[in-house]
This record gives sequence, C-alpha cells and structure tokens, in this order.
Amino acid sequence: MARTSKVTKTALAPKKNLAPKKVLAIDIGGSHVKILATGHRTKREVESGPAMTAQQMVDDVKKLADGWDYDVISIGYPGPVVHNKPVLEPANLGQGWCGFDFEAAFGHPVKVVNDAMMQAIGAYEGGRMLFLGLGTGLGSAMIVDNVAQPMELAHMPYRKGRTFEDYVGERGLVKRGKKKWRQDVVDVVEQLKAALRPDYVVIGGGNVKLLKEMPQGARRGSNADAFPGGFRLWAKDGVTI
Repeated sequence: MARTSKVTKTALAPKKNLAPKKVLAIDIGGSHVKILATGHRTKREVESGPAMTAQQMVDDVKKLADGWDYDVISIGYPGPVVHNKPVLEPANLGQGWCGFDFEAAFGHPVKVVNDAMMQAIGAYEGGRMLFLGLGTGLGSAMIVDNVAQPMELAHMPYRKGRTFEDYVGERGLVKRGKKKWRQDVVDVVEQLKAALRPDYVVIGGGNVKLLKEMPQGARRGSNADAFPGGFRLWAKDGVTI
C-alpha cells in the first residue's frame, strides 16, 4: 500500500502593517522653522536665526507639534546632505548640526535631505525635472524618472570669474537690481537647460515672487512644496533619494 504523506499545518505569519506612515515634515530656514504633519492643513512655525542649534530646533519642534500624531520625520536642511546627514554647518543658524543624531533626539525614524531637494520632490510631476531655488543663494536639484539627485550648481563658474549664485542669488539681486537680476535668471535657466536637458524647470525659493514672467519651459514653484515633498519621502511609490 502506498504510504500517504502527512500534511502539517503551519501558522501563517501575521501581515505587516500596510497603513501609510504618518509624516511630520520640517522645513528649516534661516528665519523660521516650519512644520506640517500628515492630515493637517495649517503649518506651524517658530523663529530660528543664528542662535538656533540642532538641539534647540528639536526642542522647539516637539513643542510645536504637540497634539499631532506622526510615525516618521522628514527634515529639509539648509545645506548639503550626504547619506542622511548634514555635511556642512548652516550659514544662517547656530552650530552643532553636523554629526547630530536626529533619530535619537526625536525618538522616530528620520530622513534628512537638502531643503531645495525636499521642495523639488514636492513639485515633481514626472519625467526629467530641473529645480532651481532662488533665495539667499541658489538651490538646485534634478529628478529623473523618480530618482532624485541633489546638485551644487550654485558655485559653478558663470561670468567674469563669478558663479551662478553671485548673479541670481541675493547678492546679485542687491548689487545689480531687479531688472538685471531677472535677465540673469532667464540666462542662467537657458544655460542650465542646454546642459542638463530637462523636460521642464521648476523655479522656487523665496525670491521667485520677484519674477514678472517665467523663463520659457519653466513654471513657478512654492516654498509650500516642501511639505508634500517631505510626505513623499516616505511614500512607497515616491521619489527615490
């Protein structure tokens, strides 16, 4: 008689929690730190400035976010970030940011990206996008088919031994006036488009409001794009950094 095999029932592994993560997005600026959490519409903010250290930011944000529920945190940092860590101290804030353990301080998983990158991710609509942030300096990022790459275009040589940032950052605006500054913005966008071949350009940052007309192939971004960008950092189908 053929021997029948015995079937052993095994317990199924419990399904992982597939609910989307609730995110707290933090946009760090030289004058204010702004925050917004998943499910909320009104941002909260606190003044920053040259005395704000990394620990002070954490303490202030914890107070600001009181009553909000979140699982993970996104931080837009005003400086270069490599492997989830700031690599230079911010120009307009206090010290102690490089090497700071944000996850330990907040008690939640944290993703840190350059602030221009977080705004770029929030503005992204697919394809090849070049993002330029007009502010104190010149922020820049490129996203190609959902893969994001922070860039440091600001300090590349442009004209007369000066950089792109010297012309279209705050220094150029003050030195050359709005009319020439607007012309420089158009020229810089055209040069970068020719070099990088984006499908479209998004221009954000605080000084984008000073542009009367957008350069060809460009559309206006907003500092508020940083918040959806922070949420997208944790989305399963979001942008890869």
